[in-house]
Amino acid sequence: MTNKIRKKEIVDLPTAYGNFKAVVYECDEGLHHIALIKGHIDENEEILVRVHSECLTGDVFHSQRCDCNLQLGKALKIIAEKNGVLLYLRQEGRGIGLLNKIRAYKLQDKGMDTAEANEKLGFKVDERAYAVGVQILADIGVKKIKLMTNNPKKIEGLEKFGIKIVERIPLITKPTTKNKKYLDAKKNKLGHFLEY
Repeated sequence: MTNKIRKKEIVDLPTAYGNFKAVVYECDEGLHHIALIKGHIDENEEILVRVHSECLTGDVFHSQRCDCNLQLGKALKIIAEKNGVLLYLRQEGRGIGLLNKIRAYKLQDKGMDTAEANEKLGFKVDERAYAVGVQILADIGVKKIKLMTNNPKKIEGLEKFGIKIVERIPLITKPTTKNKKYLDAKKNKLGHFLEY
């Protein structure tokens, strides 16, 4: 059964990157997702989109274990300049949730990489799904997108539900000593398009 979405509220949201229209959606699971929209959406145009999965540790606390906050900031800056949509989905820890992500961190501290840690906890390397995101994009009027991503599974996940991706725009950040092992696992085990 598909997890249905309902538009709950729309508000202007001034940010450090510029002003956006924030649209909050609720899904059947009770989670709330948000779309930040800059500019006019025309369903006949190719829209710049970033589909970003929640990362509390990176996005809010600026954890240096990952590049999530760096990607989020870069995407918001680009969308603020060129117009488009940032879709923020509540899929913490590649879909395994906050507690399990912290458990995965503990396993990473013992030498496992991000993929091995998720599997050790009994999960797939990536548990995320994109049906809700596609429903939100459709509700906004987005049909064809220029997707900011390095993740081939995200491309597959969106296309599977009918979004036409006309271009992939890399969202590359510079590795640091603290996140290089994480990025190496994303590149070598998850197949991310990382050019460093």
